[in-house]
Amino acid sequence: MNTIDPSGLMVQLRALATRAEGTQGIAGNSTVKQSDFQGMLTKALASVNQTQQQAASLSARFEHNDPKVDLSEVMIASQKANVSFQAITQVRNKLVSAYQDIMNMPI
Repeated sequence: MNTIDPSGLMVQLRALATRAEGTQGIAGNSTVKQSDFQGMLTKALASVNQTQQQAASLSARFEHNDPKVDLSEVMIASQKANVSFQAITQVRNKLVSAYQDIMNMPI
């Protein structure tokens, strides 16, 4: 019967993770870049918020007859805000779905 060596398995997993990240490291001395998911999500939400605020600002300026703002510029900014909001909503839906799948897994 074959037994699995836990330390050897961990070494192999670290090597695969290093290769997947695209970083070349020396065994035992490798630094694997880990992305901060919370930071990435926070930045994405801030970006969507900024896009929506810019669209609202352009819309308000157009409504007040600012000669520097074109209708096409307002419409493009509005559509960018709409698309970014829909994208972040889909990411949220996928996260909730993944969470529910994990919580429904048998132990």
